[in-house]
Amino acid sequence: MHIIHFSDVHIGVENYSKPNPQTGLSTRLKDFLDTFDELVDFSINEDVDLVVFSGDAYKNRDPNQTQQREFAKRIMRLAQAKIPVFLLSGNHDVPQVFERASSLEIYKTLEIQNVYTADTLDIHNIDTKNGPIQILALPWIRKSNLLAQRVNLEGKSHEEVNLQIQKTIDASIQQMALKLDPKVPAICSAHVTIFESVTSSEVSMMLGSDHGLYTNQLALPCFDYIALGHIHKHQVLNQKPLMVYSGSLQRVDFGEEKDTKGFCSIILDPKADVGNRIKDFKFIDVNARKFKTISVSIPDKELNPTKTIIEKIDSEPIEDSIVKLDISASSDLDAMIDYSAVKNALNKSYYLVSINKNISEQTRNRIGDIEQNHLSPLQALELYFKSRELSEDRIEKLLKHASEIINQHNTEPDQ
Repeated sequence: MHIIHFSDVHIGVENYSKPNPQTGLSTRLKDFLDTFDELVDFSINEDVDLVVFSGDAYKNRDPNQTQQREFAKRIMRLAQAKIPVFLLSGNHDVPQVFERASSLEIYKTLEIQNVYTADTLDIHNIDTKNGPIQILALPWIRKSNLLAQRVNLEGKSHEEVNLQIQKTIDASIQQMALKLDPKVPAICSAHVTIFESVTSSEVSMMLGSDHGLYTNQLALPCFDYIALGHIHKHQVLNQKPLMVYSGSLQRVDFGEEKDTKGFCSIILDPKADVGNRIKDFKFIDVNARKFKTISVSIPDKELNPTKTIIEKIDSEPIEDSIVKLDISASSDLDAMIDYSAVKNALNKSYYLVSINKNISEQTRNRIGDIEQNHLSPLQALELYFKSRELSEDRIEKLLKHASEIINQHNTEPDQ
């Protein structure tokens, strides 16, 4: 049985974009749809048995009609290829108000064949080409869900509310797990923070403000695979059972610059015993838009900082990248930089976000005990070149040129 697991599509993220001149739509919308298409094409070409989406279809809870249309097109391609698609609601899919519909609920209302949705904690039994599979659904749990269950949260702090949600989820999962048939493959699709996970910035989710679970609360032996969504960084949190964040399909910001992006391919043997069904696991990379930070630190002795910056830019493959440039230099060197030329060098990038300057005040060295007012221009230049640690040959050549310029100026008649 071949399963595809993905999450966090976030259609509607349009930062670092420009209008597509052919369609009028955001160029970043095309980025997100292109990687989604890679997943759909792979699934159809491989004739997979099941596609599991673990939450966050859109940027926000109220996607516009275009975003909904484009997401639906790709879900329908899978469904029409007779591939069951399981759609779990994430925190970006569910409204804060309990009675309002989620952005994925329309699929349930229309009863579209081969499309299954889940916005409550429940078990779903799905028939695939290679037999049945059980999916325990753990969508994003809202505070309003607990209020609807008459859980008293009045007067509780944010930390106490999160702890109550954690306890409620844990107890519900334990209870649901007892209902699973060990003779049938079982996976869990969960949109949740696992405390041992890390974000794209390598920050532990222990430090976050979300409610969540510990690995051992979800990595139960009744599951063959646990398909996680919510954290954008792909990571494997447990081996038996295999517990994985697929991560997002596209980079959202520079915090995800170094992340690989893609989806998970799982092959399991339905005839094997629980705990021994996983036969193959792969992470499939997609061609996500690259983000690139170019950092240039200009040494104090640099005579041509503009050239140094442009050479650094030219050494980076930025044609398909969203780029920001960080320059560290002294105030004297900053005044020498031709920022117009630097911007021209960056024009080949897909999108230039910013040029950030980290400027330090240069510490000026006192030149011995010599009164600078008593120095000739050539003496002052020689001392300056030495302070910049230039070679003797270089100083000699520069002083020769300087002397010629000074002599030429002194011999020119007054106008």
